[in-house]
Amino acid sequence: MHARIARGAAGSAVLAAALTATLAWAPTATAQSPQPASSSSTAASETPEPEAGGVAITTKDPAGDALPGAAFLLLDSAGQQAGRGKTDAKGKLDFSGLAPGVYRLKETASGSTLHDVADDRDVIVTPGSTTQLTITDPFKPAEILLKAQDSKTGKPLPGATVNIGLGGQTLLTLTTGPQGTATGTLRLTSRIAEVWAKQTKAPKGYNLSTTKTLTATPGASTTLSLTNSTTATPTPHPTDEPTNTPSTPTATPTHDASTEPQPTPTDTGTPDADSSPTPAAADTDDATPKPPTGSLAHTGADDSPWLLGGAAALLAVGTTAIIATRRHRPDRGPTDN
Repeated sequence: MHARIARGAAGSAVLAAALTATLAWAPTATAQSPQPASSSSTAASETPEPEAGGVAITTKDPAGDALPGAAFLLLDSAGQQAGRGKTDAKGKLDFSGLAPGVYRLKETASGSTLHDVADDRDVIVTPGSTTQLTITDPFKPAEILLKAQDSKTGKPLPGATVNIGLGGQTLLTLTTGPQGTATGTLRLTSRIAEVWAKQTKAPKGYNLSTTKTLTATPGASTTLSLTNSTTATPTPHPTDEPTNTPSTPTATPTHDASTEPQPTPTDTGTPDADSSPTPAAADTDDATPKPPTGSLAHTGADDSPWLLGGAAALLAVGTTAIIATRRHRPDRGPTDN
């Protein structure tokens, strides 16, 4: 009986070994049949990945100075962070090991109180190369506060217009409001700028103010004060009045004594020197008529015709007498001794 059991156990062991050998052979045969498909997947897994690229950033301001401490954030096409960092003492920052593609670069801080951050931009990363970028951070604008007032009373003056510029270019125009003030921002290209301010329109009833200069600094406020004087009322000036120049007379006016009023004589005869009262010396000046101012002195021109006529008559009588005497004189012969 024991021998039968032993033979049964031995037979079971042989059967189990045969089944095991059969099962081990079947998977092997099945695995060998799809051999071509296994070779293609292996070839696909061996394809090399694209070479990585990078981005090199250099920051500066409009004056060309490097900006250390500027912070940047790099985002991939899915909006995920691909890099973050700050520029060094030379204003440089590198992002390396980037997969090729399009990225978004954001500046989160300029690292300076005088500068603003630059605008966002897209960056293309190509395989095996580094994209060079130069970022210029603009200066913060300077604030200009304009105040216009009366030169004497200090009263605020609305309506004053001022142009503010640099060199030959006008950068800002301000006009004061009801409170006599106005504000504006001025973009600068340097850390300190000397700008000019010229008033182009004065308030009504006021004169223009003189041109001024002021110092503007990025990120700071600068006050510009203008004083206007009132327009003076014009005073008539002798040279401003029309002058009537008298025309030069072509001939000197001749004084006609006959047109002057003459005193009426009380006696046509000639007064005797003895019978005529002699005026006192003190009354001589009063008794003698004075010629009127601006006229010729009276010379007795009214008696001239009579005197001339009498002289002519005497001359004629004399001439006639001489002729008559010569005619009646007998001719004298030779003298008898």
